[in-house]
Amino acid sequence: MLNVPAQAFPASGSQQRAAAAGGRSKVPLKPGRSLMDWIRLTKSGKDLTGLKGRLIDVTEEELAKHSKKDDCWICIRGLVYNVTSYMEYHPGGEDELMRAAGTDGTDLFDQVHRWVNYESMLKECLVGRMALKPVAATTETCCTLPEEKKLLNGMLPKNKVLDTSSKDLTPSYDWFQTDHLVTVVIYTKQKGMNSEMVIVDHQDGRLRVDSILRDYSYLLHIELSYAVQEDITVHIAEKVGKVEIVLKKKDNIPWSKLGQPLESHSSFIKCTDRGLCYRRCKLVSKTEVTHDTKLFCLMLPQSTHLQVPVGHHVYLKQIIAGTEIVKPYTPVSCSLKSDFKEPSHHDSTHLILMIKIYPNGLFTPELDHLQIGDYISVSNSEGSFKKSQVQTLEDLFLLAAGTGFTPMVKLLNYVLTNVCSLRTVKLMFFNKTEDDILWRNQLEQLALKDKRFEVQFILSEPKKEGTGKQRKISSSLLSEFVKRSKKDSKILICVCGPAPFTEQGIQFLQDLGYSKEEVHSFTA
Repeated sequence: MLNVPAQAFPASGSQQRAAAAGGRSKVPLKPGRSLMDWIRLTKSGKDLTGLKGRLIDVTEEELAKHSKKDDCWICIRGLVYNVTSYMEYHPGGEDELMRAAGTDGTDLFDQVHRWVNYESMLKECLVGRMALKPVAATTETCCTLPEEKKLLNGMLPKNKVLDTSSKDLTPSYDWFQTDHLVTVVIYTKQKGMNSEMVIVDHQDGRLRVDSILRDYSYLLHIELSYAVQEDITVHIAEKVGKVEIVLKKKDNIPWSKLGQPLESHSSFIKCTDRGLCYRRCKLVSKTEVTHDTKLFCLMLPQSTHLQVPVGHHVYLKQIIAGTEIVKPYTPVSCSLKSDFKEPSHHDSTHLILMIKIYPNGLFTPELDHLQIGDYISVSNSEGSFKKSQVQTLEDLFLLAAGTGFTPMVKLLNYVLTNVCSLRTVKLMFFNKTEDDILWRNQLEQLALKDKRFEVQFILSEPKKEGTGKQRKISSSLLSEFVKRSKKDSKILICVCGPAPFTEQGIQFLQDLGYSKEEVHSFTA
């Protein structure tokens, strides 16, 4: 994915086209208003709350009073922040922050960037908590509310379980043991489970298993009774939806119980309500792709099972200048060649990220300074793309700009290997100069090897002596490029790049008559 500043709230107005296709937008910031400038301001000692260090309880009435650009408070998950000073630093623009002015902005925040650590970014803007609302007791009922109805910081939490009619679909788990092994079994009650839908982590004696069931997440979170070895094995019976996690005992003694339940154990909630889990991954190699882009190969812990689906991204987390910074990146394959063997860098044990280094940036220079053997925190994967979108596809068109090429890598490998109905795959790759083209040789070799694949390179700043014409994305360019192999063939057009590129591309495609179902934008 692109290395762009985090945006706190979703786009509106003319920016909604990208949002409709899963995208997001940002606006140009004034000089001196970068993320690093914001971090410097928060550490300057300036009173950003206007309360001289006091924390207060904020009523809904008081929150509503602070709804102007020069006096803006917002609430996120029960915490109230004075974001007046942050207005000029917000990549989404002042108008986007104003959508939540004087109100609870939790839902707006979660729509686009629930992964941003707002508590770290806005800690110097904290005004206080929402005041608890009084709960009136009646003579007919007990004043003690059930757990799912308890007030949290004055806000009623969303219902995080399925309705009663769906309870028979709620997963369950069991466990059994032998002298040497402990096997945890999860009955997901969903056919078609695969290894990408199960994420397992064992850290510090704690077992965490997250099973993704369509839009829901079933979590097993337990502090194990006894120590187990680092290596774990995951077996999945796809037809019946059964997941087995096999643990090796360190001491061959009988267990009377699996362990103690931890936070959110055995919960079944929407994936969007589940917080991200991070694990420390080791950097094992770093190789140049172009003059400013590198391949980072990260090794997962031995006790982690994580396979990133096609078109999905992960988040890297670093502490920079005392502030937690998170950025999204899409893992790629080692190569575009379908016969390439990668025994040492298999998807189940390694993540490979293609990252452009921005010399004046905040995040990527720190990444580039990592040495072989250093560690970095990597999250679970997220994304809206589904393989079902291409299973019966006949024509696939890819529009990529710069490192917006990264989600196309695994997608190319997948469709050319697994989609039997595929007739054509065409990539239009936009870059500034020839030196910026990622994996040019591999793309050209793939086009020679597989007659279904075609690539076109579009340069905005071609060399004078080079061939070709200076061009940028346009309606006329796309009308020439996107052509069905036959009348009414099933097509998909994927777009990824900087926000203006994605927005323009989506608009041009809509103007050309392509439906929302025929266009997918890769974003985080």
